[in-house]
Amino acid sequence: MKPQTVFGFHAINGRLKHAVASIQTLYVSDHRQDARMRDLVARAEAAGVRIMLADDRRLEGLAGGNVHQGVVALCSEPSVPVHLEDMLANVGPTTLLLLLDGVTDPRNLGACMRTAAAAGANAVIVPRDRSASMTDVASKAAAGAAEALPLIAVTNLARAMDQIKEAGIWIAGAAADSSKTIFELDLRGPLAWALGAEGTGLRRLTRERCDWLAHIPMFAAVESLNVSVATGVCLFETMRQRGVAKAGT
Repeated sequence: MKPQTVFGFHAINGRLKHAVASIQTLYVSDHRQDARMRDLVARAEAAGVRIMLADDRRLEGLAGGNVHQGVVALCSEPSVPVHLEDMLANVGPTTLLLLLDGVTDPRNLGACMRTAAAAGANAVIVPRDRSASMTDVASKAAAGAAEALPLIAVTNLARAMDQIKEAGIWIAGAAADSSKTIFELDLRGPLAWALGAEGTGLRRLTRERCDWLAHIPMFAAVESLNVSVATGVCLFETMRQRGVAKAGT
């Protein structure tokens, strides 16, 4: 299997923290010697990671022309749970899932992953088709979250939502045309948020399986939010209702 390319300090530090065994080789700039680089190299050396110096041309080639900050790693896939059934076997009162319907931009997917991890979500669930996957670009946007938070791809999102509800998890969908606001919902207890791509929103079958639909109130001058921003609003309102003191537990 072709190694996955991970680049940038956030993404590689995430690998070192959560999935160090997946790092095959770490390439670092042969001329960058600042404190941030020294700290990363020291952490990698302490973990026994193979480190190689590389010039800018080599790093740019490895990163596919993306901004790499002088660090690129070749990695195997991290061993986080990838099956919905495994996730639903351990539902608790604070279970929080994020369902993304039709989010095809890898940067948006990565940003949603980062936000979901920060809000304490247990997993992000996407359809296998009509969705971005965890590419190197998405991994960089996730800023380390891709190594700590499961991304579960399902064949049929509507069917997966049925399974989620059968497991005792309520589903709230973000819909601009709903009469309710997200602040009117009781978001305590096992919950999944379903969000669609900016402009298109949730598909019909996805909407129909939501227990509630609600919108994010905005001033008239703004028609919609980027999906990663909307994800943050919804998930952190959930965190607020559950009690800020529980954050990180």
